[in-house]
Amino acid sequence: MASMDQEAGSVRDRLMSDLKLIIKDAEDLLRSSGSQAGDTYQNARARFESTISTARDGLSDLEQQVMDSGREAISQADEYVQQNPWQAVGIGAAAGLLIGLMLGRR
Repeated sequence: MASMDQEAGSVRDRLMSDLKLIIKDAEDLLRSSGSQAGDTYQNARARFESTISTARDGLSDLEQQVMDSGREAISQADEYVQQNPWQAVGIGAAAGLLIGLMLGRR
């Protein structure tokens, strides 16, 4: 269960990093294109800038949601450990034993 959460977190982190890079590259492209002639180009550029702005805002919201859910999970784990200290110790000992056995077989 924990490894699935770690994988999901890793994938989420890579996705967020990739999206930030795409937005940065798109902004650089808009800056470097300067002032091209033509109404069609100007309209397309305005729509693209709007789309990038929306994507940047959405990414910020997503990042905040991920941080909030992470804090909530930590809070729940902390609460569980405080309410059930001996069960938490037992789970930790069992996990340590299993990891030790797996490492000992190598």
